[in-house]
Amino acid sequence: MVDRLTPLDASFLYVEEPTTPMHIGGLAVFAAPEEPFDTALLAELVASRLDLVPRYRQRVRETPGRFAAPVWVDDESFDLGYHVRRTALPRPGNDDQLHELVARVLSRPLDRSRPLWEMYLVEGLSEGRVALVTKTHQALVDGVGAIEIGEVLLDDEPDDLDLERMVGTEWIPRRGPSTLHLVADGLGDVVRRPSAVVDAVQHAAADVTRTVGRVAAATGGALHVARTVTRPAASSPLNVEIGQARRFATTRAPLDDFRLLRQQYDATIHDVVLATVTGGLRAWLQMRGEPVTGRSTVRALVPVSVNERDGEATLATVVLELPVGEPSPVVRLHQVAYAMRAGLEDRGAVSAQQLAGLAGFAPPTLHAAGARMAAGLSHRMFNLLVTNAPGPQQPRYLAGARLLEAYPVSPLSKGQALSIGVTSYDGQVFAGLFGDRDAMPDLDVLGQCLHDSLDELLETLQP
Repeated sequence: MVDRLTPLDASFLYVEEPTTPMHIGGLAVFAAPEEPFDTALLAELVASRLDLVPRYRQRVRETPGRFAAPVWVDDESFDLGYHVRRTALPRPGNDDQLHELVARVLSRPLDRSRPLWEMYLVEGLSEGRVALVTKTHQALVDGVGAIEIGEVLLDDEPDDLDLERMVGTEWIPRRGPSTLHLVADGLGDVVRRPSAVVDAVQHAAADVTRTVGRVAAATGGALHVARTVTRPAASSPLNVEIGQARRFATTRAPLDDFRLLRQQYDATIHDVVLATVTGGLRAWLQMRGEPVTGRSTVRALVPVSVNERDGEATLATVVLELPVGEPSPVVRLHQVAYAMRAGLEDRGAVSAQQLAGLAGFAPPTLHAAGARMAAGLSHRMFNLLVTNAPGPQQPRYLAGARLLEAYPVSPLSKGQALSIGVTSYDGQVFAGLFGDRDAMPDLDVLGQCLHDSLDELLETLQP
């Protein structure tokens, strides 16, 4: 029996176009390492932990005729040096140069003849810092059963890495199926499940729910949202025909600022994040000269982790009308909080502490699952994707180097010019803004607007 991609996973290969590569990404910035750190050491570290992410040694092989979904096969010519790469900025590299590099790397599609991931060690940053840029195809990572490799590379303590014992088990690739076997197994799958033909042709399957331990990603939620949204999103400069090139920008703020606002206004940190995004979008639209009236909204697709009755954490999808027309930052926060509660109905949201502590659940899990949901919906149903995933509040280390900053990068769907990913880590909140290069020439301005929006909220706090 071959290891066949689920129809949902296969759909991310089928819907991919030159302007919409379906990979998630991330930027991690580390303090200057005390010991020499180069791609050779990084490759050793990756090799020692590939057993934890076996998909990263496998590639996709199509079924002839595409009457059945592709299969996973071991890459008999697996070349770790192809996937773990080195690049450098002209010293001393600044953040703008780093962001431009991230945009270029994540604009390019992955090579489908190889395992669908790449990792770049970036040297030459100011103050001796190093950065790690990752990109992984969504067909490879479902955010639950198959996790992103960055989740297994980080250690809890700087001295957890034992270089002398850093050797993985010997890996011997399994021989892939013959073409005849591949066809025969595909025909057998069609006989056992006739709907597989329809799935393969339509390249979609929304009624898939995966559960690992206490974490489940409810991918079927995408269709639920599609049924509940009865009118298209308002026209917006965020919904345009996009090209292949991208821009990337970041912003960060102390987590304590969000906690203060949460306490003052009886909201959640997630509410404060979305209110901050709302205010930032309002200011950005006004600076562009876009018409913003009291009734103006921007519709966001927001994945949220909730508690189900059986105690599992399940990913729900909320389509939220962000009230960008409201001039008062406090009223905006209350409107967002009310809309979130209404969207979740009687489901109990999982707290940040619970979410970050769930086994196997790290920030890339929610960002990956949210991007998968967005790809399954028409761009007319929402204006942008906003993901917010709480991360650990203790330092993490890569080969002894302390992780300083962690920015998620969610892909753009067709007709979507912007995505915003937010992650909290070690007392800070980090936002990664990913936009189409032509449609979002002022992406840095939007990043500053987000920062100003948070300041506007903080100014309302009682002394």
